Amino acid sequence: MLVQKPGTHYDVIVIGAGMVGASFALALRRSLPGRNSVLVVEAARTDPGQSSSPSFDDRSTALSFGSSRILQQIDLWPGLVDQITPIHRIHVSDRGHFGSALLDRDSEGVAALGYVVENRHFGQLLNQALQDQEGLDFLAPARVDSIVPGATGMSLRLLLDDESPAEVTAGLVVLADGGRSPICEKLGIGMVKQHYGQRAIIANIGCDRNHDNVAYERFTDSGPMAVLPLQPRDGVSRGALIWTVAEADADAFMALAEQELIRILQERFGFRLGRIVRIGQRACYPLSLQIAREQIRPGLVLLGNVAHTLHPVAGQGFNLALRDASELVSELTRAVAAGRSPGDMQVLQRFQNRQQGDQDRTIGFSHYLTRLFSNNRSGLIWARKFGLASIDLVPIIRHEFARSAMGLADR
Repeated sequence: MLVQKPGTHYDVIVIGAGMVGASFALALRRSLPGRNSVLVVEAARTDPGQSSSPSFDDRSTALSFGSSRILQQIDLWPGLVDQITPIHRIHVSDRGHFGSALLDRDSEGVAALGYVVENRHFGQLLNQALQDQEGLDFLAPARVDSIVPGATGMSLRLLLDDESPAEVTAGLVVLADGGRSPICEKLGIGMVKQHYGQRAIIANIGCDRNHDNVAYERFTDSGPMAVLPLQPRDGVSRGALIWTVAEADADAFMALAEQELIRILQERFGFRLGRIVRIGQRACYPLSLQIAREQIRPGLVLLGNVAHTLHPVAGQGFNLALRDASELVSELTRAVAAGRSPGDMQVLQRFQNRQQGDQDRTIGFSHYLTRLFSNNRSGLIWARKFGLASIDLVPIIRHEFARSAMGLADR
């Protein structure tokens, strides 16, 4: 429930009520016994029925099939099911070269390969769930002024809405405040960064042909271009565009008039969705791979973009974070049942050990695709051709590629 002032001690404090932090907090509260206490601290102001974080904008998120199962387990799926767009097929192609691949739900024996949800709706659902959840305190707006490790957990100094301080302690702090976390800097947690020299241009587009629940990944000479199916609006079929371009070209593309940008997009994407008739509000952000040098410390866990920020080419960032969150909930539930503190380093080390393989595979998968399909050297072009042809022609390769896209690899 929404509170104006926190208690003095909690078993777990979650910092950040974005999609990862909120999903984790709700899953944890619904898994732990009622005597255990959970606090969620969010810096942004929230009102009933409104999204609680600036990250909940009009952008969209691709939910893998594995993520849909996790959201079903924590009873969030019923609130999403009428607002999501299922992905029945994924079409992958390379502009100007032969070779393409098609992943299909029927071949994988699932209702959908994944789903697309608009962040604003997902954010509103999570925000309301945090306010309605019994046994969970939701403090917003409030920010962390200081965090100090102690012998039995963490001591935090919070600044409330009126700038008054509040002292609170926790057995475990779960940090989920995004890729540019000021708290990480305060704690001296370094980041390994690799800049791709690229930016993502994102916008919703309208087309005159129905998408038929197909998601497209198109690799062009200017960078990968993804179009995810969205629910129609005002009678127009819509798609969520994520276009990766060279950093040096991004400002010029962003400055183009709508019709000129449509012409360029049409030329690069083709007419699989018919004519592009409209482009919505554009946004642009730099792309890099960022991994925290430490994801756990005694009494501390990093989740989401603060732990690992991925290139969007494979759409795996949130899905990996949700799997991390789900595994952490399972490990904490076992620890509490055994009478152990949630911040016990052995407990947290088991969580990291169990997720390390998934993280390595997913980060490697995204990074490999980024390098393979953002480079026009002749050797890599032939590798792309061979790779796409192999995915399309060899069932076992196609199946493994599909399982990676669905968030089910080795699960």
